[in-house]
Amino acid sequence: MMMKPLKPERRRFIIYAFFFVLFLCAVASINDIRFDNILNFGGCPSISATSATLNSTSDDDVRIFIGILTLPEKYHRRHMLRMVYNSQSPAGAKVDVKFVFCNLTTEEQQVMVALEIMQYDDIIILNCSENMNEGKTYTYFSSLPEMMSSSEAPSSPPYHYVMKADDDTYLKLDNLVDFLRPLPRQDLYFGCVVPCQNKNPWRNIMSGMGYLISWDLVEWIRVSEVPRRNINGPEDRMVAHWLREGNKAKNRHIGRWMMYDYQDSTPTRCSHELWPNTIAVHLLKSDERWVKTLKYFNVTQNLKPSKLYHIPKG
Repeated sequence: MMMKPLKPERRRFIIYAFFFVLFLCAVASINDIRFDNILNFGGCPSISATSATLNSTSDDDVRIFIGILTLPEKYHRRHMLRMVYNSQSPAGAKVDVKFVFCNLTTEEQQVMVALEIMQYDDIIILNCSENMNEGKTYTYFSSLPEMMSSSEAPSSPPYHYVMKADDDTYLKLDNLVDFLRPLPRQDLYFGCVVPCQNKNPWRNIMSGMGYLISWDLVEWIRVSEVPRRNINGPEDRMVAHWLREGNKAKNRHIGRWMMYDYQDSTPTRCSHELWPNTIAVHLLKSDERWVKTLKYFNVTQNLKPSKLYHIPKG
């Protein structure tokens, strides 16, 4: 029995169907496509954990958690810092930034901070009364292991290093990562020694502008009686005291001349002019100082041209 030849219309339908199936297979094989991105298209931008990592990470990447200790009512400062740190993408690193403060005390804070969390998810609220030198820093470090614990036993810590920074400090993340990359990832204490004219990290303390310890020291702070019995006092001095009394932080490194105070008309031993190898600039108490610092480091260099705006370059 001879088969009837296919009609041209039916033959075209079969060919189209064949190529359509091939197209669907090709789409399914592209692992990088995420349909949730398509669903989110057109929505408001969401910044999770104010992550400064835009590149894919590997096991060899440096993992840094930065907690910026601030106050609940500093909405404007947090908004600016989100822009500052999300414009940086250090290669070969995972850098997460969160804002840290104690319990909320007003109805305004409860509403406005809740909105921030819903939008950005980059805030930690510690169970403490707001303070500077009465245990806030201890509560910050000692709370992190529990906050970041997982039901799955990790083969490595969530971060190699944890940093405490002030909200008037600008951090140049790529320089920070480059400095830390060759250093030990355990029993480490890093920062800017004060008094500034000294160079000995064993006899002196790291400035509260921004200092960093390795994750194993964060876990030690959580369980040790040494810090728990010594929480009241200048926070940077107390951290140095804990490590000294506990015979910890055998690996100490200083960012001399890379971490400094902003220099105005009255220079000090801790200040000097802005320069490219900067890790941290401190005492940015005013918007004017922030603008001059950000302009020096050319943070808007990646601004794309558009017909929607005109921003002169100056």
